[in-house]
Formats: sequence, structure tokens, C-alpha cells
Amino acid sequence: MTMTARKSPQAPFADLASHVDALDWPQITAELDAQGCAVLKGLLTPDQCRAVAALYPEDAHFRSRIVMGRHGFGRGEYKYFAYPLPDLIAQLRPALYAHLQPVANRWNEAMGIDIRYPDSDASFLKRCHEAGQARPTPLLLQYEAGDYNCLHQDLYGEHVFPIQVAILLSEPGRDFTGGEFVLTEQRPRMQSRAEVVPLAQGDAVAFAVHHRPVQGTRGTYRVNLRHGVSRIRSGQRHTLGVIFHDAK
Repeated sequence: MTMTARKSPQAPFADLASHVDALDWPQITAELDAQGCAVLKGLLTPDQCRAVAALYPEDAHFRSRIVMGRHGFGRGEYKYFAYPLPDLIAQLRPALYAHLQPVANRWNEAMGIDIRYPDSDASFLKRCHEAGQARPTPLLLQYEAGDYNCLHQDLYGEHVFPIQVAILLSEPGRDFTGGEFVLTEQRPRMQSRAEVVPLAQGDAVAFAVHHRPVQGTRGTYRVNLRHGVSRIRSGQRHTLGVIFHDAK
């Protein structure tokens, strides 16, 4: 299987990794630790957002299409990209991984989980592929009025990277209304906590895939998280999902 990036009619991405490096990672890390999610402001430009969203009708870029209502996932649809990934995603995934990997390792250490993640995205994907998880998981989601995404976790096999990223490609208030990103957190012996994350076009949210550590009065414990999207009131909403573990 070749993973060389597929060329696509998108804006230039030569400085994308540098742009990711220039984000306020100390603040992002602090928010991930405190809330289980963090906003990456202006991760993509409006032109980049429109270019990625425009790929949706081009089936050659994708390995499968999921109609959410057929599986009880909600309403709407999404497509998983095929390898080789389009240029932007092929550059974005390793650039984000490099900054999230130290957080992931620290979380696992705090939760008493022995798994550690290698320095590079390529090395982690090699681990996934050797275990039979070889199907790419970056995806493009499309919602229309009345659509929504039920609370869920993106677990695709034994190997799971504990943080993922969703990037809003559409402009709230112009392209769509409603459709807020929602995260719920279930703490032991407590009621669930909900977090609604406001995003502008090009903003991303990094968030815990499954669980994260929380410091309590008696030490560190795990909390379980799920994410979803509230009902679209009008218009059309596109989102790019960047998941770092591949699927069986």
C-alpha cells in the first residue's frame, strides 16, 4: 500500500507544518488537560476549508461512504479518505501528531496505562498496520438541515491514539446554523458533564477519543468521553476529521 500524498486542486500547503508549529501549544495542552478538549484557532484558511469541502463529491478520494441513519449513528453522512491521502491531510496529520504525542504519553502514564506512542505519525501507523489496522480513518462529514451526530467514540481496533482533531470547514451563520460540537464527560459516581465548543470556519477542536486523566482529591482517575454534533438548523455543514489510528 502506498501512502504518497494524492495531488488535488487545493491551495498551496508548503507552510502548513510551520503554521501548526506556531500555534500556542502550551495553552492548547493546558486546555486539553483541564477540559479534555482545546480549540486550535485558525488552523486552516477559508480557501483551504473550501478546497477540502469541495472534495466531497469526488469519490476517487475516498474508500467508503457511510449514511449515518442506516447504522443508528444519527443523520447525515461521511466518507473515509483512501490512501494516498490528499496533500493537506497528508501534511496535517503528522504535524498535529508531533504536538499531541507528548500529551498522549503523559495521559497514559497518569492513568497507569503501559502503552506509549512513538515520536512520529509514520511509526505509529506502522504499528497499526502490523496489527491489521490498515484502513485510513481521516474522514469528511457532510450535514444538511435536520442532521446530527449521536454521541460516540471513534475506536477502530486494538491500537487507539487517545486524541483526535475535528476541523470546521463551513462558516457558521452563513453556510449553516445549529450544528454545535458537543463533548460529554462521565466521571465516576457523578452526573455527566457537557461541553459545547464554539468554532469558526477553519478552527479545529482537539479532544479525547475515549478517556483522559483527572486529578481528584484521592489521586488520578479516568473519565470517559463521547462527542457528537447537535442538530443542524439550516444550511450545510462540512467537517474534516483527523484520527491518528487506522482501522481494521
